[in-house]
Amino acid sequence: MQKDKLLIIDDEERLRSLLARILQLEGYEVIVASSGKEGLRKLQQEAIPVVISDVKLPDMNGIELASQIKASYPACEIIVLTAFGTINDGVKAIKSGAFDYITKGDDNEKIIPLVSKAMDKALLQYRVLELEQKLNAKFGFDRLIGKSAPITDVIKMAQKVALTDTTVLLLGETGTGKEIFAEAIHQASNRHAKSFVAVNCSAFTKELLESELFGHKAGAFTGAVKDKKGLFEEANGGTIFLDEIGELDLDLQAKLLRVLESQQFLKVGDTKPTQVNVRILAATNRNLLAEVNKEGFRSDLYYRLSVFQITLPALRDRKKDIRLLAEHFMHYFGAKVKKQLNSLTDGFVEKLEAYPWPGNIRELKNIIERAVILADGNTLDESLLPYEMQEPQTSKTGTATTTFDLSTIEKMHIQRVLIHVHGNRAEAARLLNIGVATLYRKLKEYGLE
Repeated sequence: MQKDKLLIIDDEERLRSLLARILQLEGYEVIVASSGKEGLRKLQQEAIPVVISDVKLPDMNGIELASQIKASYPACEIIVLTAFGTINDGVKAIKSGAFDYITKGDDNEKIIPLVSKAMDKALLQYRVLELEQKLNAKFGFDRLIGKSAPITDVIKMAQKVALTDTTVLLLGETGTGKEIFAEAIHQASNRHAKSFVAVNCSAFTKELLESELFGHKAGAFTGAVKDKKGLFEEANGGTIFLDEIGELDLDLQAKLLRVLESQQFLKVGDTKPTQVNVRILAATNRNLLAEVNKEGFRSDLYYRLSVFQITLPALRDRKKDIRLLAEHFMHYFGAKVKKQLNSLTDGFVEKLEAYPWPGNIRELKNIIERAVILADGNTLDESLLPYEMQEPQTSKTGTATTTFDLSTIEKMHIQRVLIHVHGNRAEAARLLNIGVATLYRKLKEYGLE
């Protein structure tokens, strides 16, 4: 959009030319139209910040035109020209979305400051729209890649619930993109101008997590030398995303339930409740209903959190999207390391599609980053994939491929177990007969986080 460009719509050629000349002398680029339909065509061809339109046009009413323009181009500002004694038309135009009106025959100098104010407002609104578009590309649904039915179905669900204040529970295996979905829901909501705060409930001890979420008063415990705001206060007016909600301690579950029911909580060491206005999004890869049955998760909290559930599909269930995702990550990491990469070989894609992806999109991202770093040319081929992905699980005769490297065997076994338990790490650790911390360490070591 070119700055200081405006459109004059008037069927009176003499007045149209006079106005155009006055505004051109002020440095504006002026486009003219003699009818409402012609004016609308001009707006379709290019972005124009300000429109000056007569109320009486040969093909339509200027008030209706102002309403149409604002509906299609909300950042555009319209100034309406009225005949003497028809001030009522100007008032109606403003109610239809016009910026202001001016009576024909008034001192022409009045139009200059009016256009300047309208132009300032319009350009500011266009800048806001540009910023919103950039934010949508970075945090909104536009960043979600995939055309397969499993992912498009859940995107449609998320887009619908985003317009509400309903609590959402995101389910799915580790690495399926639950936090990205939470950010997109927030960005598409009426809370997008406020904070989005994400916290991993499994990353803190019970005591530290309570202080992080709800804050504390000075002197509440050793080391609490001053008052501290919690993440719920930081997210006030916006959205808080509670990842790994299944790891939340039962006492903190009770406190979270109160926030859901009353939007109030007590800071650690405080006796006066703090009021907030926060939307809660939560996520887990655990079966919370099973945890409820085992009394490891409060049933009342579960039903408050699961008002609207969205289960994100595993990558192995959306294989049609693997090439799209791989190409996206190839360009992303190629730009980071300043490599011109432009294609994937069919063999490379076939290997990706044949792999079970226990780590889902996160694992694919790591694999492509590794391949980009190793690539010498402008194409990614199967030689750049890890050894276990290059070798099939079984030979053509149906016998298992012989692999002697201990770390490769361990990685493949962990992957199989994770697939078996649908990504539940606690259950995987139990079946592997190792501690959860050990499993997390191995997942990090093998790039399966």
